Amino acid sequence: MIDGANEQGLAPTVNPILSASLWMLGAIACFTTMAVAGREVSLDHDTFELMFYRSSVGIVIVVSVISARGLWGSVGRRQLGLHFVRNVSHFTGQNLWFYAVGVIPLAQVFALEFTSPLWVLAMSPIFLAERITAPRALAAFVGFLGILVVTRPFSVQLEPGVLAALGAAIGFAGSAVFTRKLTRTQSLASILFYLTTMQAVFGLTLAAIDGDMALPSAASAPWLVIIGFAGLAAHFCLTSALKLAPATVVMPIDFARLPVIALIGWLLYQERLEMAVILGGALILTANWINIRASVREARARVG
Repeated sequence: MIDGANEQGLAPTVNPILSASLWMLGAIACFTTMAVAGREVSLDHDTFELMFYRSSVGIVIVVSVISARGLWGSVGRRQLGLHFVRNVSHFTGQNLWFYAVGVIPLAQVFALEFTSPLWVLAMSPIFLAERITAPRALAAFVGFLGILVVTRPFSVQLEPGVLAALGAAIGFAGSAVFTRKLTRTQSLASILFYLTTMQAVFGLTLAAIDGDMALPSAASAPWLVIIGFAGLAAHFCLTSALKLAPATVVMPIDFARLPVIALIGWLLYQERLEMAVILGGALILTANWINIRASVREARARVG
């Protein structure tokens, strides 16, 4: 999973946008798998326990691969503060996400999670010095309308799960922005090592603080292993994509998950897809289509 070629930087390609898109297809499959597994164990483990067990599986995989390939030299202690901020952002978002997938329809979770690129758009000028153009401003406005349609804040009482899904989107956006910043100086092995170890510490501390930490059962253990493998593989794919293209280009590709998860929710959990989710999701996807088209044009202009 982690090899010398990645440590030297992914080899230049004719079309880095296409290569980043292919990495994101792998991330889509992994994130979707993790959503189903998270739903299956939502009654057995709280979100902090899920994060601890997920990160523990990740530690075993990452440490094994780094040791086998002799990559410990690339895991340094530079920018530990940025690693910490990135992992706090992701840990917060992931906990809120695990909570949301257990209490509201999966399609609604994903529709709101898909606002993450819009939050990336807002954060990028501050943390990455990426410029907001007129098309991107339009994308933000259309995406905001989509949020209003999905959440319907003025017509129904906002459920905790809806607010959690929105919070998860903001946390994931921060994680994407800080990951992009880390890829400028840090190896993939280093990013994944600190991802798993820091978040294992966060999860264990918060899961055990009340003295009531549930151990894996015969029924939940396989799902926890799937969550660990899928979560780590998703981050490997996502980080690889972010090494090839800006965050504002990479993140919108993830929206192919929406129709997939809607179908899975219907097949596995008999979840009815509400018209508000369809319309709001369409607006959010449109916003991100505007955003990615603008990013592609800018990339072509730089090459030309």
